[in-house]
Amino acid sequence: MDLQELCSFQTFIWHFYATNKRYFAWRNVDNPYYIMVSEIMLQQTQTDRVVAKFEQFIAAFPDIYSLADADLQDVLGVWQGLGYNRRGKALWENAQRITQEYEGVVPDDPEILKTFRHIGPNTAASIVAFAFNKPVVFIETNIRTVYLHTFFKEKDDVHDRQLLPLIAQTVDQSNPREWYYALMDYGVYLKKMLPNPNRRSAHYAVQSKFEGSNRQIRGKIIRKLTEVGKIDIDDLFDSLGREQERYKVVLDGLVKDKMINICENVVSF
Repeated sequence: MDLQELCSFQTFIWHFYATNKRYFAWRNVDNPYYIMVSEIMLQQTQTDRVVAKFEQFIAAFPDIYSLADADLQDVLGVWQGLGYNRRGKALWENAQRITQEYEGVVPDDPEILKTFRHIGPNTAASIVAFAFNKPVVFIETNIRTVYLHTFFKEKDDVHDRQLLPLIAQTVDQSNPREWYYALMDYGVYLKKMLPNPNRRSAHYAVQSKFEGSNRQIRGKIIRKLTEVGKIDIDDLFDSLGREQERYKVVLDGLVKDKMINICENVVSF
């Protein structure tokens, strides 16, 4: 991309953002803890589902120490409705590690953040960009939409490694935080106006049906435990419908993921 093309693209994005920016409780705040909570919540979850849950979560656990000191049952109780309960547990464990190893301060280095649970390269960089306004490089679904639409209109099976150099070249060095906000907001707009450009990404996959899935059963089990704390396996089966063989498979998966414990036929966190 030459300088003229670069400037034209940046100017267009900034102009769009000036009149179409979205407002969320986690934007333009100087609390890295809030950013970490929001970025983990936003993984694989639509923004409109996160809005109310974020405020509820922050009200329950207003700082990283209150989250670290909380019981997992209480944390997952507030998390209910977001799905992927492993993220909620990972956030709780990350808060404990940050209070123990980093004096309660969220690290501003993506390489360090990548060592935390459920924080991959893109989430690590997004936390650093939004919390510390550093010009790191990352990609997520709405950013991917913008670059596919703008630079790869006639191409299919486009890999992220083809997009990342363009993202790195175009990131605003002085205000990366709002630059990424602007990209995301434009990506949301494109998805409303056009057939989803992400279908041309090599990483595009249709999410499996939730209703009746093992993922739904996992959620029901975790929800029950947030209500009662612990429960006999037979009572659990009775409360959820007694699909015993299927529930046993799901329970084994939850134990393997260290989400629950089973001791003497009793299920608990």
